[in-house]
Amino acid sequence: MDTTLLNFTVGPVMSGDEVRAVGGEQVPYFRTAEFSALMLENERLMLRFAKAPEGSRAAFMTNSSTGSMEAVVMNCFTASDRVLVIDGGSFGHRFVELCEIYEIPHTALKLRRGQKLTQEQLYEYDGQGFTGLLVNIDETSTGVLYDSEMIGAFCRKNRLFYVCDCVSSFLADPFDMARCGADVMITGSQKALACPPGISVIVLAPRAVERVTSRTVRSMYFNLADVLKNMERGQTPFTPAVGILRQINARLKQIEADGGADAEVARVAAQAEDFRTKLRELPFTLVSEAPANGVTSVHPLTADAFELFLTLKDEYGIWVCPNGGDLKSSIFRVGHIGHLSHADNTTLINALKDMQRRGLL
Repeated sequence: MDTTLLNFTVGPVMSGDEVRAVGGEQVPYFRTAEFSALMLENERLMLRFAKAPEGSRAAFMTNSSTGSMEAVVMNCFTASDRVLVIDGGSFGHRFVELCEIYEIPHTALKLRRGQKLTQEQLYEYDGQGFTGLLVNIDETSTGVLYDSEMIGAFCRKNRLFYVCDCVSSFLADPFDMARCGADVMITGSQKALACPPGISVIVLAPRAVERVTSRTVRSMYFNLADVLKNMERGQTPFTPAVGILRQINARLKQIEADGGADAEVARVAAQAEDFRTKLRELPFTLVSEAPANGVTSVHPLTADAFELFLTLKDEYGIWVCPNGGDLKSSIFRVGHIGHLSHADNTTLINALKDMQRRGLL
């Protein structure tokens, strides 16, 4: 497999030299004071960049982010809850599926492809006895960004336990966990953290910490109370993806040195704006009514989206992100997270212009 491809997908994304250098090192034994210190530093920086309230904790899970979504549903909700799920695409729908699996009473607030969530739509569910809300803040299948603070105000009014899947939006879009009142935030190593896949991070505000540590969960691996207990000493209950956690440490310290979370969000926003400006010369429309910084969802007017994905990959050495299901032929996505530059955007645009000259677009 050619590993020199220019990667505009939304995960795994392009990693910088520092992260890749750590990945080339020998993986050390991890039940040591040195690794514990590294993990505690990872927690400190994650809490800072999430703008988590005082008393929050971070759980580092060796699984995909869907595993952490499942862990949160298992640990935070029971059959006595009634949960509202924002279901605007394939990733938001995973919360619906998880509620079905664990028999959590739920209602799906369904949105059409690319549709933003308005206050009027949300407040149709005001005062209806819900106890929790689950949302994928950046619906990555279509690149729609939901308003975390508007949803947070709704949750405060209705006293809902508020779970934000920020897998694709963390460090790409503005997010203030304390200000929006989120109880849980989830992200993954292969998104804006720009590390290999394999680690997902769950940030828990104090109310979430109290909830997961006071419940009995019928799981060994996904028992968040056990994860948090071990994290007090900078460790995990079971063998983690040690190498990736070391890469995350390098990446978090790099972000800190470059100005922190706000500076990283601004960089991603500029990358997105540069691409969208350059794309205006070509026969595409944008899908999202409220576009996230991390990804642009693109509808080609004159070609099949999946065929464009294949041609870019096979003939130009450029990866964009295809869609599946009923979106396969109509939408592809271009990511703006990871180690990308405006010059890389130009390379992609030039490839699309060449395809247009060849009659492929």
